[in-house]
Amino acid sequence: MIDQTVSEYTQVIKECKALFEKKTKDYGTAWRILRLSSITDQIFIKAQRIRSIQEKGIQKIEEDSTNEFVGIINYCIIAILQLRLEGDKRTEIPYKDLEPLYDQVVNDTLDLLKNKNHDYGEAWRDMRVSSITDIILMKLYRVKQIEDNAGKTLVSEGVEANYQDMLNYSVFALIKSNFI
Repeated sequence: MIDQTVSEYTQVIKECKALFEKKTKDYGTAWRILRLSSITDQIFIKAQRIRSIQEKGIQKIEEDSTNEFVGIINYCIIAILQLRLEGDKRTEIPYKDLEPLYDQVVNDTLDLLKNKNHDYGEAWRDMRVSSITDIILMKLYRVKQIEDNAGKTLVSEGVEANYQDMLNYSVFALIKSNFI
C-alpha cells in the first residue's frame, strides 16, 4: 500500500509544484517578505474556509476546497523554505535556484510520511476529510502558540514538523477527494 501512497503523493505534489512554478514566474518570490506568522495565518485562512464550506455545505465563491488544500501545501512548503532560508537576505530568488529547495522540502516531508505510515498503517485512509481539516486547524493553533512562545517548546515538535504534518494531511485530503 505504501507504494500506492507514494505514487499518489507524487502526483499531487507534481500538480502543486506546477502551480508554485507558475505563481513564482508571475509574482516572483514576494512571499519572502512575509514573517512566518503571516504565512501561518495564510494557511489558517485557507483551512478555515475549507471547514466553513464543509459545515455549511454551500459556498459562494466558485473556487472549491481542493484548491485550498493545494494552497495549504504550497504555503507549508513556503513556510519551511522561509525557515531554511533564514540567513538568506534575498527577497527575490530565481525559480531555478528555488526548485531544488522545493524538492528537498518535499522529499524530507515524504520521508516523514513513509515513517509515520509504517507506524500508523495508513490509518489516514479511513479518516474523513472533515477530520483531516480539523487536524490541520489544530496543528495551526499549535504553530501559533509556538510562534507566540518565540519558537520555543519544552517537549513538543517545532514548527517545521507541524508544517510537514499539515502538508501531508493536505495531500491525504486531496487523495481522498480524487484530486488526481
